[in-house]
Amino acid sequence: MYQQVSEQPPGPNYGQPGYYPPPNAYQPYTQSYNGDVKNPYDGGRFKPKKTVNDPIFLILFVLQLLGFGAVSGISLSTWISQGGLGGGLGKSGGQTGTAVTLNRSTVYLLLLVSAAAILLSTLYLMLTRIFTKIVMHITLILSIALNIGICVYYWITKYYSGAIIFTIIAVLSIFSYFGFRSRIPLASLLLQVVMDVSKHHLSVYAVAFAALFVQAAFAVWFTFTAIATYAKWTPGNPSCDTSSCSSGKVAGLIFFEAFSFLWTSQVIGNVAISTLAGGPYGSWYYFGPRELGEMPKHPTLSAFGRASTLSLGSIAFGSLIVTLLDLLRLILNAAQNNANAEGHPIEACLACCAACFVGIVENLVEYFNRYAYIEIALYGKPYIAAAKDTWRLFKDRGIDALINDSLVGMTLMWGAYVVGILCSLFGYLYLRFTAPSYNASGQYTAPIILFSFFIGMVCCMTISSAIEAGVSTIFVGLGEDPQVLAIRAPALFSMIAEAYPDVTRGVPSV
Repeated sequence: MYQQVSEQPPGPNYGQPGYYPPPNAYQPYTQSYNGDVKNPYDGGRFKPKKTVNDPIFLILFVLQLLGFGAVSGISLSTWISQGGLGGGLGKSGGQTGTAVTLNRSTVYLLLLVSAAAILLSTLYLMLTRIFTKIVMHITLILSIALNIGICVYYWITKYYSGAIIFTIIAVLSIFSYFGFRSRIPLASLLLQVVMDVSKHHLSVYAVAFAALFVQAAFAVWFTFTAIATYAKWTPGNPSCDTSSCSSGKVAGLIFFEAFSFLWTSQVIGNVAISTLAGGPYGSWYYFGPRELGEMPKHPTLSAFGRASTLSLGSIAFGSLIVTLLDLLRLILNAAQNNANAEGHPIEACLACCAACFVGIVENLVEYFNRYAYIEIALYGKPYIAAAKDTWRLFKDRGIDALINDSLVGMTLMWGAYVVGILCSLFGYLYLRFTAPSYNASGQYTAPIILFSFFIGMVCCMTISSAIEAGVSTIFVGLGEDPQVLAIRAPALFSMIAEAYPDVTRGVPSV
């Protein structure tokens, strides 16, 4: 049994070495807990086997990335040789260049979008830390307003299948608000504890911003590649004199590039989650704050080494499932829009229902994957084994009820959605102001707005994942050793014990 030293110099409030609970009904949960903690290395935790897990998916991930690089190289070389098909920055630059397809003006636009996404994502994270409760209330209200707005829009445009569905969603969201509102104190305290931990472990922000810049750089690369693909294979371009061009080829290549972008972006974000869970957050939970002297040296670097090598195949496996569901949902949304435009309401309604179902499944997989990645980060398990163990752990402890009631994920997801919307609005306004020659009839407005939205949302989700990784690690720790949280964050433990006694059962009592 691992015995933690009882007399330690005072540390930060979130990680005090001794727990002296206030007199209340939940004191029996912790008053006999005298610092007796399980060995942090139990079950191979923090010391996984030196085995490459899920190698097939690791190979597939590397191959698709090489394929993306090959397509990018071919299209960019042609695009560069043609001088980017002209175009420049601002209104005067937008009037020059080819009028056939995307040119260099779009590159400048999406570079500005990427910079805006980084700035807005950082600002949202700072506001969330300073005004945690207010941001959560605003999140709930804006979620309801968004559902009502979509509902009204669909009724006005006579898109009745979508209007009926969103009317039901809007009504349910209004009634759900009062139940959600009561959960804000717990979610707010949970978020504040994670933020406080990150303040004492600067590696959290180092990982978050490193992932953010890698994500932004990849988004820029994807942007260049997509524009160069349009430029090389769209019929009527100069390059078509030496190579075959068709709209089908452009659509197929853009689909592959979007798939590669989504999958790689998922992997980048999930590697960051695994690094933080197996590094600063996991070490804080199981070893205590750095001031206690029990935490291993360089936990973040060690966790990153495991996540980017031995566990990369497992992370790619879980990320691929979400990517395929995301693509399927986008295809169904496109089918729904086409059916609605052609006046087929029944087909549109069926496609809408199918897209909603796929979206629900995708959210469930994303929700579950996050905790499987924690198991992968802590124990180095393959994806399937981690998923099974996570499911058993949650059902045994009832952690799923606590997670479902947490508003942290919804708050951060809404922030990513808002950043994506603002970036797409910025892209739209830039197009309106510069009026580039290739978009004279507005045919490229939709794809540029979509690219801008993706870039903004992915960048914000990347930086938010640093905070959500801490929340997820605490939940997994609660499932394995709930008594440890009584020492690390007593106020949070007391609130959880009051609202979810099943989660804290097994903690020694008098």
